[in-house]
Amino acid sequence: MENVFNILEERGYIEQMTHPQEIKKLFGEESVPFYIGIDPTADSLHVGHFVSLMVASHMQKCGHKPIILVGGGTATIGDPSGKTDMRKMLSREELDYNVDCLKKQIEKFVSFEGENAAIIVNNADWLLDLKFVDFVREIGSLFSVNRMLAAECYKQRMETGLTFFEMSYMLMQSYDFLYLYNKYGCKLQMGGNDQWSNIIGGVELIRKIGKDDSFGLTFKLLTTKEGKKMGKTEKGALWLDPKKTSPYEFYQYWRNVEDGSVENVFNMLTFLPIEKIKELSSYQDEKINEAKKVLAYEITKLVHGEEEAQKAEEASNALFNGQGSLDNMPTVKIENTNLSILDAILLSGIAPSKGQARTLINQGGISLNDEKITDVNYLLSEKDFSEDYAILKKGKKVFYKLEK
Repeated sequence: MENVFNILEERGYIEQMTHPQEIKKLFGEESVPFYIGIDPTADSLHVGHFVSLMVASHMQKCGHKPIILVGGGTATIGDPSGKTDMRKMLSREELDYNVDCLKKQIEKFVSFEGENAAIIVNNADWLLDLKFVDFVREIGSLFSVNRMLAAECYKQRMETGLTFFEMSYMLMQSYDFLYLYNKYGCKLQMGGNDQWSNIIGGVELIRKIGKDDSFGLTFKLLTTKEGKKMGKTEKGALWLDPKKTSPYEFYQYWRNVEDGSVENVFNMLTFLPIEKIKELSSYQDEKINEAKKVLAYEITKLVHGEEEAQKAEEASNALFNGQGSLDNMPTVKIENTNLSILDAILLSGIAPSKGQARTLINQGGISLNDEKITDVNYLLSEKDFSEDYAILKKGKKVFYKLEK
């Protein structure tokens, strides 16, 4: 079996490691139990979790055992990393419901059967029963407050206010690693690069109690060439749940990635061979759109299945090439065809307010049935629904079908 280190390195996943040489050697010599953590603050995964699960899949295929930690306990606090305010605290019932939803999505990336079967654990099972005084004496005494405050995840919050409640997140996550190390022999924690400080905390905690085989590795965040996180849409996050982001919208997001990001996204979010990726990514000018179609199809197939990927591709071809069916494009049912263009924009979700809808119209960004709308007071009528539907369009890439 190929050393997974080479795969992760070749595909550009790796950002930082605690012990590079030891990790590479470890991957080549034994099956390594490792864990990635997901806080269940929503009932669906989003693109921010996608890379973690792809890494877990590569690891498992090379003989290593995934432990997917769903943070029912740490989510009651909320990771302060990258946040300007404290997260909303969720009830135990809300967290349990979210955990159940996430399990179904995780199964698409890792197998829960076989020799290296993945397991899902919930840190609420051990964190919520901890006794405070015992915990801070046994675990808290091993952490330097000065060093914690120097960590990037806390430094960013010092001006706006960092609560003691949030500060305990690093201790909790570090304790997770120690717990999994003791119970499952977990030697490696992996996560996005924004988790580097928390991961170091866990690695050092295990080593402070006399062990020398704990390691940490972070992978790159999925960003645009400008360094902005990918996965933001008109409606917010790009969810993996088809009820939150339809397979068509999901497909279209990847179909429209910037040219310079194509190779990176292929490497990180598909299982296509490197040689094929290099070939597709070498396309120039108009031909790069053919590579983007392959990219969108492969990612949508992975998340939503081949049938939904084919439907999304067909709907996209129908809109842009006039070939295929419009049945699977985002559709908004309307009861009355005599509604204002502003209401139509709001119903579709193209804009969240009438003020923003007016701005889009005034900037020439809205079309109805390929006719640009210039009047903010335009009223739709039966003539706009000659085929029982009308196509509302924002710019060149966002389409909605208004259906009677």
